[in-house]
Amino acid sequence: GYCMDRRLDPAIQGFWMTNERMDFDVVVVGGGIVGLASAYKITLSHPDIRVGVLEKEDKLAAHQTGHNSGVIHSGLYYAPGSTKAQTCIQGRKELVAFAKKHQIPHEICGKIIVATRESELGDIERIYNNAVQSNIEGVEKIGPDEIKEIEPSCQGIAGLQVPCTGIIDFTKVAEKLGELVAEKGNGNQVLTSHEVRGFDKHDFYTKVVTNRGVFAARYIINCAGLQCDRVARLDSVSPGMRIVPFRGDYYELTEKAKEKVKALIYPAPDPALPFLGVHFTRTIDGLVECGPNAVFSFKREGYGKTDFSWPDTWDSLSYPGLWRLFLRYWRYGLGEYVRAFSRKLFLRQLQRLVPSLQDEDIKPCKAGVRAQALDRNGRLIDDFRIERHRNSLHVLNAPSPAATASLAIGGHINQIATEYFRLKD
Repeated sequence: GYCMDRRLDPAIQGFWMTNERMDFDVVVVGGGIVGLASAYKITLSHPDIRVGVLEKEDKLAAHQTGHNSGVIHSGLYYAPGSTKAQTCIQGRKELVAFAKKHQIPHEICGKIIVATRESELGDIERIYNNAVQSNIEGVEKIGPDEIKEIEPSCQGIAGLQVPCTGIIDFTKVAEKLGELVAEKGNGNQVLTSHEVRGFDKHDFYTKVVTNRGVFAARYIINCAGLQCDRVARLDSVSPGMRIVPFRGDYYELTEKAKEKVKALIYPAPDPALPFLGVHFTRTIDGLVECGPNAVFSFKREGYGKTDFSWPDTWDSLSYPGLWRLFLRYWRYGLGEYVRAFSRKLFLRQLQRLVPSLQDEDIKPCKAGVRAQALDRNGRLIDDFRIERHRNSLHVLNAPSPAATASLAIGGHINQIATEYFRLKD
């Protein structure tokens, strides 16, 4: 039989069938940075609880975590006081402390945000005010000369210097979190190559059906990122939104051209558009990436320009919200699409910030896919969405900057789980 302990609500203990073996108290679906940070925070605050993380790929951080730009964001793009702003700022500080403690390669190199035309000056002012209201340390307005001083090849009429922005290897962070989860706790496991195929619900526990066997668990936390709406549907939750994938292609600067970018250069963000625009990022392993664009992807986990999946395409194109989004942003979307296939147009976009770049200075490199949550009206769901359903929590939207904010988001999810599942310390 399964020996009960004081961790569970006494009402549940009384009902428990003694002949069932529990594999885990909590199963987290998804081995990306948000799932792992949530498992880590639960393990820290409930050391007696047995946590299992199930990841369908053969390694952790295989999708959004491992394909993003590797930037530690400051938090100045988000409305002051919003969950996004708070988790980003708190998460950034936690992330840097975590990286120092565990010797994960990172660098606080700072970034500049640059206006190249008069019409963008209002946007610079707006995000400067955000920075002031959110108490983001050290942000300063800079003029054309200071821009040149910080980034000699960059040209702009005004900008912001953001010294607390940095770069990091998020895959290494995720792997370290996985290690810490597995070595702590009471029989915790982080299992790769385990794809969740379904849930078999019982009164006080759930059998989690995977391609490699069945696990009995009391509680489920869905952090499946690009697949989170599908995992929610397996649990009979109607998510009220759909994940629509957007691919972002990157170029990198050649060895010769790399010195044209010292750290990070971003354009002034357009508040009317859902993405940040093409920027330059020096990575922790010494490359300089430029990108990404943002184009609708015909496959949720499709990193090639011609990748295609019927089920994913049907899921997106049969959703009225997507067509409403297309109608709203068709001009922008068309421009992004043309740029995805035209190197010349992509280069022209980059030359707005670094005019001396030439065609031979860039070469295509990686791509990422962002899980964009859309409601039926075609609105992008901007903030976190976490649904509670019987004995599960579904994280249906953990938008950018989720990697930067991951430890704070993990803390937030642990808090919700502690109350909702009545986890005992």
